[in-house]
Amino acid sequence: MKLWSKTNTSTAAAVDQFTVGRDKEFDQMLAPFDVLGSIAHTKMLATVGLLSSAESELLVKALQKIYTKVTAEGFTIPDGVEDIHSYVEFLLTEELGDAGKKIHSARSRNDQVLVDIKLFLRASVQELVTETLQLFTLLQQQSEKYKAHLLPGYTHLQLAMPSSFGLWFGAYAESLVDDMTVLEAAYKVVNKNPLGSAAGYGSSFPINRTFTTELLGFDNLNYNVVYAQMGRGKTERIVASALANIADTLARLSMDMCLYLNQNFSFVSFPAELTTGSSIMPHKKNPDVFELVRSYCNRLKALPNEITMMTTNLPSGYQRDLQLLKEHLFPAFTELRNCLQMVHLMLSHVEVKESIVEDEKYRFLFSVEEVNKLVLNGVPFRDAYKQVGEAIEKGQFTYTPRVQHTHEGSIGNLCTEKIAAMMNKTIEGFEFNKPEKAIQSLLS
Repeated sequence: MKLWSKTNTSTAAAVDQFTVGRDKEFDQMLAPFDVLGSIAHTKMLATVGLLSSAESELLVKALQKIYTKVTAEGFTIPDGVEDIHSYVEFLLTEELGDAGKKIHSARSRNDQVLVDIKLFLRASVQELVTETLQLFTLLQQQSEKYKAHLLPGYTHLQLAMPSSFGLWFGAYAESLVDDMTVLEAAYKVVNKNPLGSAAGYGSSFPINRTFTTELLGFDNLNYNVVYAQMGRGKTERIVASALANIADTLARLSMDMCLYLNQNFSFVSFPAELTTGSSIMPHKKNPDVFELVRSYCNRLKALPNEITMMTTNLPSGYQRDLQLLKEHLFPAFTELRNCLQMVHLMLSHVEVKESIVEDEKYRFLFSVEEVNKLVLNGVPFRDAYKQVGEAIEKGQFTYTPRVQHTHEGSIGNLCTEKIAAMMNKTIEGFEFNKPEKAIQSLLS
């Protein structure tokens, strides 16, 4: 069953199989959003006289029933049906006859897919924000809990200066703030309505695109109908870049944890049930969760480049190449949410070792502290640096394994509340309430 089938033509089975590919698999994920777009489109058609009020009312009620059907556990698109768009139209026509056949007026599968993807991405971003915020909150809690636990800081993977677990947890919390800022920007690109652009060149029907924008809770329109189609591929690339930023934060955190759990560092430990063992070495407690998070997230960091290469040199207008983007981008949300959840689980149970830096092997962490003490007593910095350096070379370096850092963002002044305020302001910028209310209205 194809919307575009003619009476006397058919597609070769091999071509059909190749061109459809895995598309039906991802149409399952788009199904609820296709119905929502159809409800908004139906309501709009009635306002411009392309449907009667009675037809519109019947169609909306039928679409709401279909929404329940496609959101039920175990829903699948039946064999022999080309895609979710044709299936929804088939169900409507089966129940309502000619009224069901009218629903495709003034739109194309091109803008149907576009609006479905925008709605899917919008919902997926919201779920991702929720998961990220939970990890952010935990990082801040752990930052405050362990703010007095000093930790060696490294540059070039060599001992550098004193740090703390308060700083370490807080650093990744603030990293997520910047990640959310980028994701918010991507969300604003997503949250524009392409419906009504049809095949990419608009319609001769007097449709009201502002009305469907309001019904679907979009912030604005993709006004230019050609750009609405050109935005496909670009939107996915922008979203992928935002996902890659979060992935980068998690990958780097995971690498730190793999090092810190290593016996040569031995800064942290985890309950045995959160680590894995060896088939031959009975002492092993492996950080498999963090290793897999690192690998998943490094793969996600390649996603923007994959999409860039798949859309390189495409002309304006729709091209079938764009179909394949779903296979790369859609699963990325699930993978990233899984990684966020697993990092949250692990860090909820992390055990931080105390008195790490009191071990004499970390003595040179405090060389800068000793230089600064001399400076505070009036010695010029370059002379103080030379004095401490000579003491180290002669084996005469003495130190105190304590620090007193008070400036903003330092060991003694983490600015946890300031960072939380930045995150809260960023989250408010998404304004999720607007689309939530719009969707509830469409379904009521």
